[in-house]
Amino acid sequence: MQHWKKLLQNSITHPAQLPGHLVSDEELDAVVSRYPMRINPYYLGLMNKKGDPLWNQAVPSLQELNDTVCFEDPLNEENLSPVANVIHKYPDRVLFLVTSQCAMYCRFCTRKRKVGTDGMVITRETIRAGIDYIRQHPEIRDVLISGGDPLLLDDDMLEEILSAVRAIPSVEIIRIGSRVPCTLPMRVTVKLAAMLKKYHPLYINTHFNHPCEITPESSLACKRLADAGIPMGCQTVLLRGVNDDPVVIKELMHKLLTIRVKPYYLFQTDMTRGTNHFRTSIETGRDIMRSLIGHTSGLAVPLYAVDAPGGGGKIPLMPDYINEEGQKIVFTNYCGKTCFYDNGI
Repeated sequence: MQHWKKLLQNSITHPAQLPGHLVSDEELDAVVSRYPMRINPYYLGLMNKKGDPLWNQAVPSLQELNDTVCFEDPLNEENLSPVANVIHKYPDRVLFLVTSQCAMYCRFCTRKRKVGTDGMVITRETIRAGIDYIRQHPEIRDVLISGGDPLLLDDDMLEEILSAVRAIPSVEIIRIGSRVPCTLPMRVTVKLAAMLKKYHPLYINTHFNHPCEITPESSLACKRLADAGIPMGCQTVLLRGVNDDPVVIKELMHKLLTIRVKPYYLFQTDMTRGTNHFRTSIETGRDIMRSLIGHTSGLAVPLYAVDAPGGGGKIPLMPDYINEEGQKIVFTNYCGKTCFYDNGI
């Protein structure tokens, strides 16, 4: 198996480099000049043809430049950043960005305005400033380390960050947000898993969007992390032309459980400039949730939510089964049967 760094070095960064059976388009030059492209050989090998669900996530589209609906910074992260690369939106937790690089530049990325570009400057100094900010704010009990993808850092650099954060007395929980188990699973080495194990309680939120992304390689990566005692959740994004189908989502949720990854969130696509063509209606998402709730194990049911534009935070969008409220609650179950509950307490 090729070393993960070699695979990353051999990534495709321009549409003209796509193999002959995956048709490239010279007009995409303008897209790539604004929103960088990176597809590593592993993920490229999972793609079957132009327009398939994995192609749509990875290959630039002219539609990215025709978006007049969405916003550059939909979650208002820049205005919620007290120091560079720390987003403090919620009272007791922060998002800490430690790298600008990803194993693949997803076309629907919330931070596509700057991930992989000169617009995202991360240095030892900015990382040190972020750690100092967390230390100076004891109300912060939960730190989500993200980027870019933190697992693209060398083991030593990542451990330096984890060690510094874990040494802060007020920090109870460390989370890592990473798509590497899906997009470059060979990065998850035995050595990496052993290092991460030293910083419990530590959680990893990973990101699979389609059943075809669950392969022997990604399964092994998740096994190594799970065997290191790291609980894993999946934050799936609902994407038009990728997974906006109840059958596809159910298969994905079931496969995630077989590799010991708990379906955590199903996110409505963020309103990020250049991603409007991926967005579905909220009713589409609710229909998908209705196809899951009661029809499969609760373990396989994520929380359907939107991260509200403007920095409003995550808001549940789950289907409503209650018909009447009062002393007697009247609701409809997953089969359409009317049920009652006595609320007289």
